[in-house]
Amino acid sequence: MTPPAPELRQREAGAELAGLRLDVALTRLWPDLSRARVQRLLAEGKVSLGGRPAKASHRLRGGEAVTLERPPPEPSGIVPQDLPLQVLHEDRDLLVLDKAAGMVVHPARGTPHSTVVNALLHRLGAGAGARMGLVHRLDKETSGCLVVARTEEALARLQAAFRAREVEKRYLALVHGRLTPEGRLDTPYGRHPRDRTRYTSRGKHARRALTTWRVQEAFGEAATLAEVELHTGRTHQIRVHLSEAGHPLLADPAYGGRRREARLAADDPARRAAEAVGRVALHAWRLAFDHPRTGRRVRFEAPVPADLEAALRVLRGG
Repeated sequence: MTPPAPELRQREAGAELAGLRLDVALTRLWPDLSRARVQRLLAEGKVSLGGRPAKASHRLRGGEAVTLERPPPEPSGIVPQDLPLQVLHEDRDLLVLDKAAGMVVHPARGTPHSTVVNALLHRLGAGAGARMGLVHRLDKETSGCLVVARTEEALARLQAAFRAREVEKRYLALVHGRLTPEGRLDTPYGRHPRDRTRYTSRGKHARRALTTWRVQEAFGEAATLAEVELHTGRTHQIRVHLSEAGHPLLADPAYGGRRREARLAADDPARRAAEAVGRVALHAWRLAFDHPRTGRRVRFEAPVPADLEAALRVLRGG
């Protein structure tokens, strides 16, 4: 099979670009390329002015002929698969998915296929793989809103928004016990000292984690449904914070939910609700951010999934 040819792009630098560094100007000429991607191409000698390789720091005069060679994407080894995806929104810059509980986001050791990425490659075409980017992640058992960038520019802008905490992330969490009506946890955060697969807010850690919540529905002393907002995006953050506050999520095997259920009577409503949901009772409910192209604030909501609804019916006595 003949290997794919590099993509050749040619433009004239208009007078409006005069005085700009070349790496900055290239992102204006081709907005789908991130600044980091442009700088890599420049370092690899893939950009020329008037037929000669150019440096990132070169200042344009205006009117130069710019040529950019974009190498073909390296094969990822990830196989496209025809798997169901629930799409909440799709445009030329991004997709917002309602990820199913139990679906891994990205192939990794132990889960080389049947992931969100495998499904996206089938939906968008294998050629989209080099441009497609996961803006954030959800745990395997967490359902709900997941954003995927379709261009390098969208990926860079959305990642910057997440880093700057400009993205509103609200979850529904079903926890053991009665939560106070509102709460805030602002703690250090890092890996557990004795179990590297888990995390903790106890002890001295360099990173900070901030979580707030508001109770949506209380079920006596048995359980609480809370709307939780993530102000930082640490791995397992909601699960760790609420567990270490004395309220592990239902059916959570890593942070105390399952252990607590094992001590309850078989007919206890919290235990029966945990059996009904069958996985960590966490749902990425709402997401809001500025659209990477238009700058307009966009909002998305993933409906409460059937398994979580089943757990709530148990607790409501249904």
